[in-house]
Amino acid sequence: TTSRPIYDNQSANTRQSTAGDRKIAPESWYLALLGFAEHFRTSSPPKIRLCVHCLQAVFQFKPPQRVEARTHLQLGSVLYHHTKNSELARSHLEKAIPQFEDVKFEAASLLSELYCQQNLVDSAKPLLRKAIQISQQTPYWHCRLLFQLAQLHTLEKDLVSACDLLGVGAEYARVVGSEYTRCCNLDLLLMERKLGEVHPLLTLCGTIVENWQGNPIQKESLRVFFLVLQVTHYLDAGQVKSVKPCLKQLQQCIQTISTLHDDEILPSNPADLFHWLPKEHMCVLVYLVTVMHSMQAGYLEKAQKYTDKALMQLEKLKMLDSSPILSTFQVILLEHIIMCRLVTGHKATALQEISQVCQLCQQSPRLFTNHAAQLHTLLGLYCISVNCMDNAEAQFTAALRLTTHQELWAFIVTNLASVYIREGNRHQELYSLLERINPDHNFPVSSHCLRAAAFYIRGLLSFFQGRYNEAKRFLRETLKMSNAEDLNRLTACSLVLLGHIFYVLGNHRESNNMVVPAMQLASKIPDMSVQLWSSALLKDLNKALGNTIDAHEAAQMHQNFSQQLLQDHIAACSLPEHNLISWTDGPPPGQFQAQNGPTSSLASLL
Repeated sequence: TTSRPIYDNQSANTRQSTAGDRKIAPESWYLALLGFAEHFRTSSPPKIRLCVHCLQAVFQFKPPQRVEARTHLQLGSVLYHHTKNSELARSHLEKAIPQFEDVKFEAASLLSELYCQQNLVDSAKPLLRKAIQISQQTPYWHCRLLFQLAQLHTLEKDLVSACDLLGVGAEYARVVGSEYTRCCNLDLLLMERKLGEVHPLLTLCGTIVENWQGNPIQKESLRVFFLVLQVTHYLDAGQVKSVKPCLKQLQQCIQTISTLHDDEILPSNPADLFHWLPKEHMCVLVYLVTVMHSMQAGYLEKAQKYTDKALMQLEKLKMLDSSPILSTFQVILLEHIIMCRLVTGHKATALQEISQVCQLCQQSPRLFTNHAAQLHTLLGLYCISVNCMDNAEAQFTAALRLTTHQELWAFIVTNLASVYIREGNRHQELYSLLERINPDHNFPVSSHCLRAAAFYIRGLLSFFQGRYNEAKRFLRETLKMSNAEDLNRLTACSLVLLGHIFYVLGNHRESNNMVVPAMQLASKIPDMSVQLWSSALLKDLNKALGNTIDAHEAAQMHQNFSQQLLQDHIAACSLPEHNLISWTDGPPPGQFQAQNGPTSSLASLL
């Protein structure tokens, strides 16, 4: 949720109550101070210090209790959303809670958010439970507070309690006649379900969304919510091709909602006032899921384009709003673009962006708790790219220790297996890992993409062991699965490895038939490592086939790719942030000492 205008309907209600208390018209000083405060809050750039001064001035007039309580709430809200003075914000919100109903629920909601931001979840839960107990006659706040408590249980991985609360919220919304809020709660339930359990709920939610008649902006908001969940479930399942129709609908929907005005007539049912996300945040979220799709599909230039748009929008929003969800969006965007950079051969930039994620996590204990495993995973991938295999193993091991998310766990294990294969002397650990991600038998997650990657890892191992027929079987399975869902990078990797196998077996024509499309696809992604590998094979293939000119061109390409990778390798390893590869425990380090030079083997890179 975002900071609400100071001079709003709630303030109008307060003014009416104040007038009743004093049996006189609303005081001009109060209206003037509210107006000035809102003017300073919405200035460009915001003048928050002056806004706070105006609100603090209200206390000088010894206002009635109701006005005093609301002013504490307004001060707490402004300080929470626009400053880092969380202790003062907390003090004002705590003073507002014991007061009137139109104040205490909003204060409890904001204070619980602040507690969570400070990693004080145990303080937030009883506060929300008490507010829920006494808010049953206030539909909007009852639904919102139930939703917030469900969020807390989700953060603690207590999905059973989260689902119970969302179920209560959905039933309460049905009883008070709010199909809109009921659908919001059902959509939220989708977030907590395993992949195999979502289809009945998806069908129910889809029907309710399409049949619901009401405020146009609320209907489109519901559609965005539903489609975002649908798209992310497809992406969690690794179904990059199947998700395209839903993603297209989502992009069209956000364009529609951007043209609608927020000044629609307010719903008559108070429960329908619930908003799952502000419109401006929805735009960033749609950019984010588009980046997620582009990265998985291997459209890395498209991923870069939408990342730039999203980060620019976030920068504008953060000038007016310090909502924690914006930092979460920023971290997830950076996590995805970092993986893209490692593929496209921009390791130095990726490392600086990993450092940026560290800095964001340092500002929020909750953010670090939720993203520590991903951060170590990214460092592990970076270590692989600069051939620091011991560090890669340490980073992936740290990530496994910190995650309970099944898809992330499978992703980490797959990459750790690739490290053991490259090292060549960790057979016991390798076979133990491979048994846990066996794509032929009881694969631990429902992800199509991760299962295809597990087949590729098996093929890679068989190739290094010289069992070429077995390797071809695994790689053909990878190709079959990756082609079915447009997993372009897996397709390119499988083609070039098959081409290498055929080259070793002396079948140069068949090898060429694999390596040429691998190079074309790798150039389209673009995947620098596959281009390097393909160009080396094309050089040797064309030489063997007597194609002198083509062999010379391939050799020149290989030289160019080698030089680009070498320069980027040296630049990355020379950065002070390269020291992050040694961090495996506790919060991320705040400062880095400069490297004297590259610390890993350049020969093994080329």
